[in-house]
Amino acid sequence: MYNVSSSPHVKAKMTTKSIMRDVIIAMIPTSAFGIYNYTNLFGIKYGIHSALLILITVISCVAAEYIYTTITDQKITIFDLSAVVTGMILALNLPCTFPYWKAALGGVFAIIIVKQLFGGLGQNFMNPALGARCFLVLSFAGDMTAFYPKDIKEIDAATSATPLTALKNAGESSASLIDMFIGNHAGTIGETSIIALLIGAAYLVIRKIIDVRIPLTYIAVFAVCIMLFNQSSDPVFLAQQLCGGGLIFGAFFMATDYVTSPITKGGRYIYGICLGLLTAIFRTFGANAEGVSFAIIFCNLLVPLIEKYTIPRAFGIVKQKGGR
Repeated sequence: MYNVSSSPHVKAKMTTKSIMRDVIIAMIPTSAFGIYNYTNLFGIKYGIHSALLILITVISCVAAEYIYTTITDQKITIFDLSAVVTGMILALNLPCTFPYWKAALGGVFAIIIVKQLFGGLGQNFMNPALGARCFLVLSFAGDMTAFYPKDIKEIDAATSATPLTALKNAGESSASLIDMFIGNHAGTIGETSIIALLIGAAYLVIRKIIDVRIPLTYIAVFAVCIMLFNQSSDPVFLAQQLCGGGLIFGAFFMATDYVTSPITKGGRYIYGICLGLLTAIFRTFGANAEGVSFAIIFCNLLVPLIEKYTIPRAFGIVKQKGGR
């Protein structure tokens, strides 16, 4: 008996579960370093807090998906691990001081509002984790920017800024370039260590989970634009911009989301160009030092339009004159 279905007929060993499993593995280095980093910076209390934030967001995402699909009498989809990935990405975008219940609320928002209400995996118009992050930024701005614990008296206002914030406000980073590359500074749990992020990114590339067109175009265009907008030719400034904030994390782990990024090759270049341009604009002219999350979400909305104009023409089809 043949299984009759519409084209295209493509067979591949990869499944949604295997892809999500690889993404989870790729995020382990930056998750582990984030826990270590905050243990080293602020003590074991905040290392444990960071680990629990990751656990709580994962549990809240999985529980929200299970409850929603059960109530609506849909197929239980928690075993494809997509909810786990959403929870991990959300947690890695949070500071180590973020309250547990607010992190759980963010997980529920990501799954119910951004993902399930639009039809579930494959139908969401923006990255669920980033949608939840922006929701938390708008709802709890103070907590989302509290990168240093209030109970540590040695830290004052001058030293409590992240390297990227200090670079924007004071013109110089609060951490050395080598510390920014290794990750010995404060920030969100998963964004600080460029080394750990690149290890995870290399794993995804080797496993052919992501296409490098998007991240490399994103980073290259951002580098050009940030130098032009700031009228700078200082390579150290450029390196600090590349290592600061969530640029590397966003480029390799969030902008490459299968559902919310273009499937066409040309579209991926256009998508990367838009991401780099918007991130540079937000960082240079915006009130906030960061800009990656909002740039990715905005470009997620452009994906249907990008794909419309970059979809390959079918073999044998010739565009008629006069637009007909």
